[in-house]
Amino acid sequence: MTILVTGATGTVGRQVVEQLAKRGADVRALVRDPAKAHFPAGVTVVQGDLLDVDSLRGAFFGVSTLFLLNAVVADEFTQGLIALNVARQAGIERIVYLSVIHSDLYVNVPHFAGKFGVERMIEQMGFNATILRPAYFMSNDLAIKDVVFNYSVYPMPIGAKGLAMIDARDIGEIAAIELIRREQASGPLPLERINLVGPDTLRGADVAAIWSEVLGRGIAYGGDDTAAFEQNLRTFMPSWMAFDMRLMSERFLTEGMIPDRGDLERLTALLGRPHRSYRDFAAEIAASA
Repeated sequence: MTILVTGATGTVGRQVVEQLAKRGADVRALVRDPAKAHFPAGVTVVQGDLLDVDSLRGAFFGVSTLFLLNAVVADEFTQGLIALNVARQAGIERIVYLSVIHSDLYVNVPHFAGKFGVERMIEQMGFNATILRPAYFMSNDLAIKDVVFNYSVYPMPIGAKGLAMIDARDIGEIAAIELIRREQASGPLPLERINLVGPDTLRGADVAAIWSEVLGRGIAYGGDDTAAFEQNLRTFMPSWMAFDMRLMSERFLTEGMIPDRGDLERLTALLGRPHRSYRDFAAEIAASA
């Protein structure tokens, strides 16, 4: 009984592999570049790509449960559909899919709409699946650490509605728990959606205040200029992706990422411990600087 993890060298995928290995699962990791595959002993590494059907057929052979994670790329939706169809051909019925919270609300944001499309196909194809819907990753803020440290500004335009930010390590652990639950089930389990949220729903001013406390000096919130955010992103990512991120940030301002009633309690019960907080995250980054 083998669990295959796609996106295995990424921020979340690596955590999933490590958590599965820690629990004694038979893990196969799909990677594009084996040189980046630094995994625990016993993890089988297979090279492949979600657009390379032949490599997928080889990687999916003999797999009982699939963790499907698609990176934010221009052809993300196509990748997801190819993976689902190859999984069906390989006889895989048990899936944990990493989507995003409010995928059905942020309807104009390309990578949200793509994930919601994959969710619908999982339902239509009748897979026994858990769809994980994480909120904003705390680790996204590693990209703006230097701005916080050197210019005393928190620049992410996250607004005043609030985002229930979650640590990627908690996402990886919850995903591993769900994968093993489905892997070990004696029969098909119903499709479920689980919002993955952190312990605090934070506004821009709240995050700036946390950094102020952790660093011992004033950190200002940079405000809600999504156009400037897009222009900054264009200096290090493709224009389509920068625009996608701008559209997402505009929905942060109008809707936020708000948990549903009972989300946090459900996740705490799954983990058997409290979540990591944003303050924990900021303190860890400050200590390593």
